[in-house]
Amino acid sequence: MHGYDKHAFEPFAVTVDLAVLTLRAGALHVLLVERGQEPYAGRWALPGGFLLPEESAETAARRELAEETGLADVTGLHLEQLRTYSEPGRDPRMRVVSVAFAALLPDPPEPHGGGDAAEARWVPYDKAQGLAFDHDRILADARDRVGAKLEYTCLATAFCPAEFTLGELQQVYETVWGTALDRPNFRRKVLATPGFVEPVPGAARLTGGRGKPAALYRAGPATTLHPPLLRTPREGRPA
Repeated sequence: MHGYDKHAFEPFAVTVDLAVLTLRAGALHVLLVERGQEPYAGRWALPGGFLLPEESAETAARRELAEETGLADVTGLHLEQLRTYSEPGRDPRMRVVSVAFAALLPDPPEPHGGGDAAEARWVPYDKAQGLAFDHDRILADARDRVGAKLEYTCLATAFCPAEFTLGELQQVYETVWGTALDRPNFRRKVLATPGFVEPVPGAARLTGGRGKPAALYRAGPATTLHPPLLRTPREGRPA
């Protein structure tokens, strides 16, 4: 472009950060890495890194996830852009703008540190505090986004294996929302929503309780919920 001087603007870097969430042992967990170099060496952080010139942000996010945690080509990974974080001073090295992603992963494998990450592990969400950079804020924003989307989309099935019970699906909502839901009401709403879930013919799973095995379902073709599933707590239980 005529008259444009690229040297007139101070250069800055672009990074990607990933808030990867899953359910383990009935609790919400997040994937964290221990930083192996400065800044914040030895501190826990979300996986991520610098965007290379030839990459899109999503390509960089998948590459960094594989390099720092060993999770490459993971089955069922749901990845979506969360927002951009651009506050001056958020990185002590230079001006850095981060494109953050929220990711959901059902039944994930154990990670292992790689690249500039000394270690990688799944950590209970409630214990993931004091993270490097502004990653506490990114993580909180990711949970808020996921919690809100559970109300009006079919995103909850992204936490579930390919075949799941309605009890397992309800556990997703209760864990992310921190709210106990009425089982019959939840079941009725799910089955009344066209395309939310589909039964797996002839399939059932023992759940450890009394009675007959629970029927198995898979994600249906719908992407949005009409009407939405609202956060109505079970009577007598805290919201």
